[in-house]
Amino acid sequence: MKQILLKSLLRHVENKEVIGDSQHGFTKGKSCLTDLVAFYDTATDLVDKGRATDVIYLDLCKAFDTVPHDILVSKLESHGFDGWTTRGRYWDQYYLTSLSVTWMDSGIECTLSKFTDDTKLSGAVDMLEGRAAIQRDLDRLERLGGEWLESSPEEKDLGLLVDEKLNMSQQCVLAAQRPNRVLGCIKRSVASRSREVILPLYSALVRPHLECCVQLWSPQHRKDMDLLEWVQRRATRMIRGMEHLPYEDRL
Repeated sequence: MKQILLKSLLRHVENKEVIGDSQHGFTKGKSCLTDLVAFYDTATDLVDKGRATDVIYLDLCKAFDTVPHDILVSKLESHGFDGWTTRGRYWDQYYLTSLSVTWMDSGIECTLSKFTDDTKLSGAVDMLEGRAAIQRDLDRLERLGGEWLESSPEEKDLGLLVDEKLNMSQQCVLAAQRPNRVLGCIKRSVASRSREVILPLYSALVRPHLECCVQLWSPQHRKDMDLLEWVQRRATRMIRGMEHLPYEDRL
C-alpha cells in the first residue's frame, strides 16, 4: 500500500513541477547517466573552447540531516498537498531530504546538477565575471555547510572518477579493477567451467561494471581499450575447451 500511495504522490510532484530540471534523482526518465552526460556536456564544451572551468563537488547529505522535517512538509503543502497527506509515514526521511536539495536552485547562476543530494556546480572562471558568479553561487549555498572547499586533482562523481583534465584513463583503470575482482570470485567459488555457466555469470556480474555510464567515459586511448578488453580475454579463457585458443577465436 505504501508503494501505491507513494507512486501517486510522486506523480503529483512531477505534474506540479516541484522537482526542478537540475534534479536527476527520483525523476522519471532521468538517471545517473543523464546527470553525468548533461553536466559534463556543458563542462567539456567550455573546455573545448579553451576556457578555464571549475567543477565543484558538494556533499550535502550531512548538512540536510539537520533540516527540520516540519519545514520540508510545509513546502509540500505549498505545492498542493493537504495536511493529512503530508503527515503520512510514507514520506521517508531520505525522500524529504532529497526534496530539500531540490529547492535550492533559486538564484543559482552557473550550471547546477543534482542526483538526490550529490550536487555539482560548474562555470567558466577565465574571466572576472565568471569567477564572481560561481562565488556568488557558493555564497548562496554557504548556509548548507561551513567547511572550506579544497582543490583536488580528481574526484569521484556518482561512482565515476573524473580528473582535472577530463581524462578518463583513471576511470578506465577503476572500471577494470571491479570486474577483475568479480572474475576472481567466480573462479574461486564456481567449480563448473562450461560455457553455459560462465557466460551467464559474465553477463550478469561482470559486464555491467564495464558498461555502467560508459557513454560518458568510453576509452579514447589504445592502452585503456586494451586494459578493459583484458577483462573479457580473461573471462573467455575460463571457459572449458577455449583456454588455448587465440582470443579472436574465443569471441
